[in-house]
Amino acid sequence: MTWATLLYNSLEAVLSIGAGVAAGSVALVGFGIDSIIELTASGAGLWRLHADIDPLARARAERQTVRLIGVCFLALAVYVTYDAGHTLLARRAPEGSMLGIVIAAASLIVMPVLARAKRRVAFSLASGALAAEATQTQICAYLSAILLAGLALNASVGWWWADPVAALAMVPLIAWEGLQALRGRTICCDDCG
Repeated sequence: MTWATLLYNSLEAVLSIGAGVAAGSVALVGFGIDSIIELTASGAGLWRLHADIDPLARARAERQTVRLIGVCFLALAVYVTYDAGHTLLARRAPEGSMLGIVIAAASLIVMPVLARAKRRVAFSLASGALAAEATQTQICAYLSAILLAGLALNASVGWWWADPVAALAMVPLIAWEGLQALRGRTICCDDCG
């Protein structure tokens, strides 16, 4: 599942950032950056899987991986807050993005499937780091729904502000997960041991 996530998120990142820059969509660019963070999380998850031989190395990899994921979440929250706020203040209207709508809709289908599969692996390996990666994938599904709403409202009704507001709606979820990861808390940490 990690390799599938790496492949899908690579494509999602390139297309989202490209479409976001072309349309001037802060929500779409933020979503693309989130895809890059998920690539980081998936790479860290692979690193965690390879650290399974030595218990000390495994514990160190768990802590470092969860913290890295947390820092990435918080960095994204800061970026999205700044860019969405600037867009609202400047009243900069993004163009509609059909490609962005397709990407958001596809991610709304793909991400929950990947998250469930990753969560099963995390529970079977008792890995908080892999649980954090699964949570990041699930959050991508929530972000897809928010993104889709913002892009659809901008494209269908012309509400230019729906895009940066959708981006700002993503921030609390992103920041909360970042803080949870930095504290070493993940969805299944208590269950994973």
